Amino acid sequence: MQKLILINYQSPGDVVMLTAAVRDLHHCYPKQFLTDVRTGSPELWENNPHVTPLEVNDPDVQVLECHYPLVGCSNQRPVHFLNGFIEYLNDQLSLQIKLTRFAGDIHLSTAEKRAPSPVEQITGVNVPYWVIVAGGKFDYTIKWWHFRRWQAVVDQFRDKMLFVQVGSSHHYHPALKGVLDLRGQTSLRDLIRLIYHAQGVLCPVTLLMHLAAAIETTPGGPETRPCVVVAGGREPASWEAYPGHEFIHTIGQLPCCAAGGCWRSRSVPLGDGDEKDESPNLCLDVVENLPRCMHLITPELVVRSITPLLKKRRTGRRTRAACAAINPFLFRRAEVGAVLGPPVPKPETFDPLLSQRQETNHKTKGKHHAPRTISNKR
Repeated sequence: MQKLILINYQSPGDVVMLTAAVRDLHHCYPKQFLTDVRTGSPELWENNPHVTPLEVNDPDVQVLECHYPLVGCSNQRPVHFLNGFIEYLNDQLSLQIKLTRFAGDIHLSTAEKRAPSPVEQITGVNVPYWVIVAGGKFDYTIKWWHFRRWQAVVDQFRDKMLFVQVGSSHHYHPALKGVLDLRGQTSLRDLIRLIYHAQGVLCPVTLLMHLAAAIETTPGGPETRPCVVVAGGREPASWEAYPGHEFIHTIGQLPCCAAGGCWRSRSVPLGDGDEKDESPNLCLDVVENLPRCMHLITPELVVRSITPLLKKRRTGRRTRAACAAINPFLFRRAEVGAVLGPPVPKPETFDPLLSQRQETNHKTKGKHHAPRTISNKR
């Protein structure tokens, strides 16, 4: 069997796409490959049956640094992010891998599935909830939506649905009121378990939308997990959206995204010396520090996208007793270290034998009247 070590040190969302490529490599070429990986998010590979420990100094091992140049065609071809690494492996290895499932490939152990949800572990109450991300990374501020708009959505569902706020302490995630605050307190495995039990996800274009699709739903639940994505005009919907997701975008509704995603990086320069502060990477149409494409998306539109999901997917509401038990946790920062364990620290260095960390994000390519929602129902 051919031995492969696949390398990619990009963001966790990119690595979720690589999990799909590894899955489909083995599906399309069974018993022909042994694969190992080197990524910055090893927790995404836990319990994965397609990963076999390999040594880089084994003369029979081929080490392949993985990219997805397909993104450069995302405004011209109806291709999805999931096909990016698959096409790259096909080109590099002369294969014909086909996508077999419209999602990444994240695996939970039996113990993880049987354990109570992180919310129940913290509060002692088994209550339905949605996970919310109300911020993002500083390198792509063009993806941000104003925190007051996120707050307005949360307020609309108060006493009807619990939101659990997550986000890395290394990124921008302002605190929301009336949510269970787990910002900076979840490892990737905690996050995977949190989404496994979640009835839905609300977020910008970020890791959680990919996890919402990749992580299986609980027994007896819907085939797909509801996810509402506040997307704007940076990425074409065909590149990012999943079946069962509500992808709120403005592609084709502004001059700067008339023919596809703008693929720019920041709304305003941050002065940190990053090349994303340069003119070709800055938004062309900013309104009150928000890209106009995000400014056009109102809290009312997001609420209208969530509401039918609660009805059609029979998403449970909080009972009066559950509200009484949960409310004390909504007005202070949850202390979860003893329950979930300390978050995994951000890695600073990677395996020098395999690759230097890739600083270039390969999604910064491409070319901005009411927002449009793509509803990908099965």
